[in-house]
Amino acid sequence: MTLLAIAAGIAVLTGIGAGVGIGIATAKSADAIARQPEASDKIRTSLLLGCALAEATAIYGFVIALLLVLKL
Repeated sequence: MTLLAIAAGIAVLTGIGAGVGIGIATAKSADAIARQPEASDKIRTSLLLGCALAEATAIYGFVIALLLVLKL
């Protein structure tokens, strides 16, 4: 049981990587929009796509952690 709890904790740590990645991407996109305001639509679209993919990684880690805790 203890190893399952440790594994679930490690699986949840994917949220840290996703949070850092989304933060860096948001900062870079804000910088890019400040430099080229006319390209803001393209920058925003790619930012949202990247954030969705990064968030999906965190959700997968959370689901794996739940499965480990519930022993499925």
